[in-house]
Amino acid sequence: MQIRVNESPVSVETPVTLSVLLQQLNKSTVGMAVAVNQQICPRTQWDSHLLHDGDEILLFQAIAGG
Repeated sequence: MQIRVNESPVSVETPVTLSVLLQQLNKSTVGMAVAVNQQICPRTQWDSHLLHDGDEILLFQAIAGG
């Protein structure tokens, strides 16, 4: 299955959840927000949110500072 992560194509095996995808990408989840198809996905749903072919994932990292 093909998805896009921060506008780059990524191939993943199905079924895959957001949590598994982030582990496969070796992304730190500290301070991270995730949008799937332009909808923010709450962290509490990452373990159960299944991705689908063609999904667009945006990863945001919060940065502290002024």
